[in-house]
Amino acid sequence: MLPRSDGPPGVAAAIVIRAGRVLMVRRRVGEGRLVWQFPAGKIEPGESPEEAAVRETAEETGLDVAAIKVLGERVHPETGRWMSYTVCGIVGGTAAVGDPREVDALAWVALAEIPEYVPYGIFEPVRAYLDVALKD
Repeated sequence: MLPRSDGPPGVAAAIVIRAGRVLMVRRRVGEGRLVWQFPAGKIEPGESPEEAAVRETAEETGLDVAAIKVLGERVHPETGRWMSYTVCGIVGGTAAVGDPREVDALAWVALAEIPEYVPYGIFEPVRAYLDVALKD
């Protein structure tokens, strides 16, 4: 686990897969070049990164998910924010824009389409997981 600073709260991202595609959301306000990204948000005080990933997915997409495993952590090169990436399995619900003030669209993205949504690349442990999990 990376050391946390006393700066802004960290951000937890959820990696959610269904039928060979990964869920991505389009933010209304991008963070730098980040427009399309995994469901994600700030980790609240007393909350683990896994709990935050589950909560943010529900808030942003309406999906109920359960944390399965943490893929990795890093300081994001675009935002400078501490990030945690958690694989989550779908428990229930239907994916839709849950908070239209924050998210304006969502998409289930195939492996070959990821560079169109995230042209600057994906964190290597997440990429390695998706390379296996999204194989045709």
